[in-house]
Amino acid sequence: MMYNVNGVELEADEQGYLLEPVFDDEAVRVIAAAESIELTDAHWEVVNYLRDQFREHGHTPNFRAMLKGMAEIRPEVDSKYLYDLFPIGPAKQGPKVAALPQPLGKGGY
Repeated sequence: MMYNVNGVELEADEQGYLLEPVFDDEAVRVIAAAESIELTDAHWEVVNYLRDQFREHGHTPNFRAMLKGMAEIRPEVDSKYLYDLFPIGPAKQGPKVAALPQPLGKGGY
């Protein structure tokens, strides 16, 4: 699978996750459109959080850690809030939309 971002083909696995992280905001827009997600400021907040976590740890957090980390940024964040943004699963669909590689298996960090 491939995504075309500004004329550049980005390689993705069969599930649509990029093989290498891309920190270009246009990549986020392209992948979000492919996932039928209309980006809002709340989406960007999660995308930026996930990108920061990836830069710091080399992978994205599991759902539990993501929920805790996002709640520190925005106290009203709960499971429903995140699932409203990423209905397939915030810890799975969030990194995909953030133009990051597929998250680690069960457990994360």
